[in-house]
Amino acid sequence: MNTQEEDVITVSGLVKWFDQSKGYGFIVNNTGGTDILLHANVLRNFGRSSVADQSRIVVRIQSTERGLQAIEIVEITPPEGDGTPPIEDLDADIIAQLDSLPLQPARVKWFDKAKGFGFANIFGHSDDVFVHIEVLRHSGFSDLLLGEAIGLRVVEGPRGLMAAQVTSWDKALQPANVEVFPQRTKPSDSLRDWVLSRAAE
Repeated sequence: MNTQEEDVITVSGLVKWFDQSKGYGFIVNNTGGTDILLHANVLRNFGRSSVADQSRIVVRIQSTERGLQAIEIVEITPPEGDGTPPIEDLDADIIAQLDSLPLQPARVKWFDKAKGFGFANIFGHSDDVFVHIEVLRHSGFSDLLLGEAIGLRVVEGPRGLMAAQVTSWDKALQPANVEVFPQRTKPSDSLRDWVLSRAAE
């Protein structure tokens, strides 16, 4: 093992802030040391473009001339909530049973952080899925990029299909997490019909 590898350690901390436009942010070091620089490239290597403030993060770090810097993300856990749904359109039962909802690979159609919402599409389906910024934050993200690959758990809300949870792309691709939507057999087949049939089970 060379000296550089010996200098790499794994630590846990809370995201102090991350600015997607600046391309970096900082992690509060649990060991009480100086803050750790988190660069956008390291986040992208983990399969994400953003991370919400106060998310718990486990990273491998190295000391550089500029201070401590994250070189690899091991795990990100969303900020601790108070147990209430992030928005009124999601009831407590849905939040309590999130893991039972199918996790599907999707792509961001558009997302406007200033407006507080956007839309995504499940692969193979044209139906728009509404993504609210509070659901995004509750899932550990602070923003989404146009065309970004993500994972979604989808429910039928008062105004149509909506994301109940957003995950990183790699989680949506794990076979154990994915329940594949049936192939369309006729033009009327839709993601909405599929979600509603799942809710009735």
